[in-house]
Amino acid sequence: QVQLVESGGGLVQAGGSLRLSCAASGRTSSNYAMAWFRQAPGKERDFAAAINSWGGSTYADSVRGRFTISRDNAKNTVDLQMNSLKPEDTAVYYCAARWRYSSRNSNDYDYWGQGTQVTVSS
Repeated sequence: QVQLVESGGGLVQAGGSLRLSCAASGRTSSNYAMAWFRQAPGKERDFAAAINSWGGSTYADSVRGRFTISRDNAKNTVDLQMNSLKPEDTAVYYCAARWRYSSRNSNDYDYWGQGTQVTVSS
């Protein structure tokens, strides 16, 4: 089992920045791919960014160039640096993990955190 805990959410003005962090515990391993998904009120959970076990990253078109995902295997953490935030980035952000290979499909992930709220005011 892997436990995931997100932190770093909050309220920020449009154009601002936030850094989310996800701490993993339990049967952690650098062999897990990690991802961030987000869910706005009344909408489905959408892919934002992912990083596979060897460090390759992928992004949703809506966040590419503004968000950066990174991982620290020694600390068992994965971060999401979010810059140039827009009101449409407002959502609950979830950290997720699956073995080895990243995916844009939320159904492929085995472990989930509880989420952290990000609110971007206009």
